[in-house]
Amino acid sequence: MDVEITVTELTPDLVSTVVRLCVRALDLPEDAAEAAAIVDVLWPRAAADRPVAALGAYRDADLVGVLLCSVSSSDPSTGHVDLVAVLPDQRRRGVGRTLLARAERVLAERGVTEVLLAGNPPYYAWPGIDVRYTAAVCTALALGYRQDRTAWNMTADLSYDGSPALRSTEAAERRLADQGITVRRAVPADLPALTAFARSAFGGTWDGELAGSVGREGAGCHLAERAGEVLGFAAYGSSRPSWFGPMGTAPAAEGSGIGGVLLRRCLRDQRAAGLDRAQIGWVGPVPFYSGSASARIERVFFLYRRTLHVD
Repeated sequence: MDVEITVTELTPDLVSTVVRLCVRALDLPEDAAEAAAIVDVLWPRAAADRPVAALGAYRDADLVGVLLCSVSSSDPSTGHVDLVAVLPDQRRRGVGRTLLARAERVLAERGVTEVLLAGNPPYYAWPGIDVRYTAAVCTALALGYRQDRTAWNMTADLSYDGSPALRSTEAAERRLADQGITVRRAVPADLPALTAFARSAFGGTWDGELAGSVGREGAGCHLAERAGEVLGFAAYGSSRPSWFGPMGTAPAAEGSGIGGVLLRRCLRDQRAAGLDRAQIGWVGPVPFYSGSASARIERVFFLYRRTLHVD
């Protein structure tokens, strides 16, 4: 007879235990390799900015599954399931369903009326469910979640010296310098100007992702400026060391070549850190990344949502 599943809220002292479970439970090697960064961004770092709940599923004393969920940083009526991980030998035994049902109750108690199986920027590890996580897709559909969007990442190949993603930016930077534009690495003192630029030009949560990139180990940001005015930025490592983004160029500077320069400066940093490929996360302008770095669409994600019916 199967031992009943018990779900409890986890405390921060169990972060390392959750990481160890995720290393075993995340099927894709690139996710398992970054389990520590994923748990860190979704739990301790996110909790400093918004309500987060960490749930653990136990059989007897054994932790067999975890779920991290949070309230939207922009809409308190929306909740997000940020991570579900179940040990391989515990799948199809009700662990994922039990965790999701408990997460919905926890989020409803915090005023949430709709739950998304989708990333909750600026602290996220995936846009949604990678299509290769078949069990997660099946669970979402079985519980009445509906797919409303598809997202994708692009991969930049950093594995060899002649990669288009790593080609020199020196000539382009000289051309920009002739126009009075300076390109350089951002430092913490640049954050106020960078975040103000991101908010005014693009809105959203990019200012939070920039704060997670500038001055952090394993992360970084490059910017372009003229006469002290920010014209563009590109960042990496805010959510995961291998992920690039966000980046943005002022509308008035589009077509100047700033974006390609900033992108490849970041990718060279990631190569220097030992990465043989970078994930350009939650991509919008596919042609830009294809042309600037020969990046290709690779990871595809389904995003789901469900309205809660609270009695």
